[in-house]
Amino acid sequence: MVKLADSDIKTRDVLDWKGLHVFHFPFSSCSQKLRIFLALKGVEWDSHLIDLMGNENLQEYFLGINPRGLLPVLVHDGDVHIESNDILTYLESVYPEPRLIPEGSENEVAALLKHEDELHLDLRALSFRFVFNPPHAPKSAEDLEVYANTGSGTVNGQKDGRVGVEIDFWETIASEGITDEVAQAAAAKFRKIFGELNDRLDGQEYLLGDSMSVLDIAWFIYANRLTLAGYPIAKHHPKLGAWYARIEEIPAIKKEITLPPPVKEKFDATRAQHVAEGVHLEAVAGL
Repeated sequence: MVKLADSDIKTRDVLDWKGLHVFHFPFSSCSQKLRIFLALKGVEWDSHLIDLMGNENLQEYFLGINPRGLLPVLVHDGDVHIESNDILTYLESVYPEPRLIPEGSENEVAALLKHEDELHLDLRALSFRFVFNPPHAPKSAEDLEVYANTGSGTVNGQKDGRVGVEIDFWETIASEGITDEVAQAAAAKFRKIFGELNDRLDGQEYLLGDSMSVLDIAWFIYANRLTLAGYPIAKHHPKLGAWYARIEEIPAIKKEITLPPPVKEKFDATRAQHVAEGVHLEAVAGL
């Protein structure tokens, strides 16, 4: 569990907040995961939008809440929780019904969620190459300078290295973009894990059996993002493709992944351009 220590938090007003507050962004995959979880639980919460595209997460106010500058963040009765999978595990303990982490499966869920989290930078790389396709570097040198020198720099009172990892990622994008080699390596990782998930669905509807769990939410969000990027899930993983088709029709999930028309038009135009130029994900990664 990553609940921040008092000394980690520089934006002190949140410590007095009552109730459940979520800092999030509409197209953040981890934010989507948390919002779906809360919707399926039927839990009400207060929304605090942070504009990732405008780098609002690198400003002093937000870095004072989460020194890592990442979304989502949960503030529950003045306690600040970061890291989406830790937030989900915490909320499962607070709101146990309906169960989304089956009793007795806690260790298996934790291991599979850790695997999902380890692929987050790979998902981000494929997203920026094949979905968002920004015309310039998403974070300027000035943005990253602020990022490096604002916030407490600690998590649980200990010096934290995550900001350095994030800065390395954004500096690499600025200098090199997302190269074919990076895209190929990331796609290969997802092809492997999607193959494993496909095998899990042999004879069962969901990843842990006959009812939906947090694993289905987490991997569905990744699958959705990769579908936007052009990954042909049903082609390589038919059982996973059928699982995806079932889950995307659940009203709470369909509402979450439905793109506003201007955003859908932009993403579709990017895909069409990539296909026309022969640089779409299937071609680059040999899928």
